[in-house]
Amino acid sequence: MLRFVLSRLTMALPTLLIVAVAVFVLIRLIPGDPAQLLLGDLADPVRLGELRARLGLDQSWWVQFGLWAGHALQGDLGLSITTGEPVMHLVWSRFLVSAQIVLVAVLLATLVAVPAGMVAAWKQNRTPDLLLVGTATLLVSIPTFWLGLLLLLFFGLKLEWLPVVGYVSVWSDWQNGLLYLVMPILTLFLHEIGVLIRMARASTLEVLRLDYITHARAKGLSESAVLLHHAFKNSFGPTWTLIGLVLGNLLGGVAVVETVFTIPGLGRLLVDAIFARDYPVIQGCLLFVAVIYVLTNLLIDLCYPLFDPRVLAE
Repeated sequence: MLRFVLSRLTMALPTLLIVAVAVFVLIRLIPGDPAQLLLGDLADPVRLGELRARLGLDQSWWVQFGLWAGHALQGDLGLSITTGEPVMHLVWSRFLVSAQIVLVAVLLATLVAVPAGMVAAWKQNRTPDLLLVGTATLLVSIPTFWLGLLLLLFFGLKLEWLPVVGYVSVWSDWQNGLLYLVMPILTLFLHEIGVLIRMARASTLEVLRLDYITHARAKGLSESAVLLHHAFKNSFGPTWTLIGLVLGNLLGGVAVVETVFTIPGLGRLLVDAIFARDYPVIQGCLLFVAVIYVLTNLLIDLCYPLFDPRVLAE
């Protein structure tokens, strides 16, 4: 087990290094000068030069990357150019907002989609299967921003059950805070449930065609026993991998959903920073997204032996 964990950690480190270099280079290729943007087009060249020197933009890319990477390893992602706040504080506070939405949405989607996908596979080509697959395909086909707007129109404007604009932290006022989170969570839940149902159905169908399932049925076991005790554990592996990909992707920033519902999450912070040419915030957000994505999938890999012990033998 220790060898398995160390091998996964060894694979994660080069990925993070490559991502850090790619993030730094791509940010520098964005047109526009942050100093010029802050001072305006008619800024005095002397003041412009002083600001660029203070921000470290007058040095070579290699020097800038070395300084940034060294501080990043110590948990210091610099200061925001536009607000002057520590980037790490900004990123972490916004990430906690996004995590509330994403974790709940993915958890609910998993609890509903996995049993639904197994039922669809069990009833292949029959009415339950057609209904579930049709619903999943429809949900996947609807863009999240459009689904969010429909929920706003129905629950917010027509029924007036939920607030339409704004955000209240659940830590300051948990009752109102939950009301503001219902529609963002429901939007992600409905979209991801379609993805997970299709994966759970496909992996269960593959397992149900194996010989040991036929042997279990030949012994006289009921279909429920075959599904729960024989098919579920082996069919859940691919779905578990997809859950990790979905979770890492969403935790990295659900910018569209956060923009629709005016949620001050990580995705919205990244979008605002791009428009402001705030290099430290953009770099910090992208690096944080990469770290979260890698760590999430690392955790998924480490849990794989629970579903398939053969992984440790590879």
